[in-house]
Amino acid sequence: MQAMQASIRLQNALRTERGLTLGVWQMLPGANHARFMTRTRYDWICVNMEHGNIADWQIHEAVAAIAVTGTSLIVRIAANERALDSGAHGIVVPLLYTADDAHRLAESAKFPPVGRRGFGSPFAMGSTGGVTGIEYLQHANDALLTIVQIETKEALENVEGIAKVPGIDVFFIGLWDLGNNIGRPVLGAFHDDPSAAIERIRKAAVDNGKRACIYCVGGEAAKKYADQGFHMCTKTDAVS
Repeated sequence: MQAMQASIRLQNALRTERGLTLGVWQMLPGANHARFMTRTRYDWICVNMEHGNIADWQIHEAVAAIAVTGTSLIVRIAANERALDSGAHGIVVPLLYTADDAHRLAESAKFPPVGRRGFGSPFAMGSTGGVTGIEYLQHANDALLTIVQIETKEALENVEGIAKVPGIDVFFIGLWDLGNNIGRPVLGAFHDDPSAAIERIRKAAVDNGKRACIYCVGGEAAKKYADQGFHMCTKTDAVS
């Protein structure tokens, strides 16, 4: 467990009392692109398969390139097991609506007896400190992160219930979708962000022992949300 846990920089940071981290999203494919991004010294990089131009097979080269630098790697995905089997340190899942959705997600991301994730990938261990397959199987449930996006009106209405679901580690706020879905569209550089909704989500997370993440357009916004108590601040692709 120590080798696997030590290799996952983001999880280690989030388990500290303050736990502030900065991250960036990779939108374009390529191992060299991924390696260049790690030189920006962000704590974590999210390989964005939802909106980025990155195919299934390309997550393997991105994950491998990022992992060897000591930067944590997260994959925003459509299929949980495929991303985790590539060796990702966690997943970001969009379009969650209810606590039942969160329960199903947590089950799909965890091995039995906690969940129902299947074991068998020969790649997953490569980015987690060189652990064996058995060690990965034993410790992945505790070491890997499951991050959910709270971005719909339904998710906001159910956020306190979602926050109580075991196996969900982080709430991520995408401000444009959240604002649009609750009738408070964000204009410009988040000058009119839906502040009450943002604080409700952050509070639900921390009150239930989880962490909170938010998208930022730059350093000023990141400082604002870090001061508010967010643990993960992120922006899109640092080099595109």
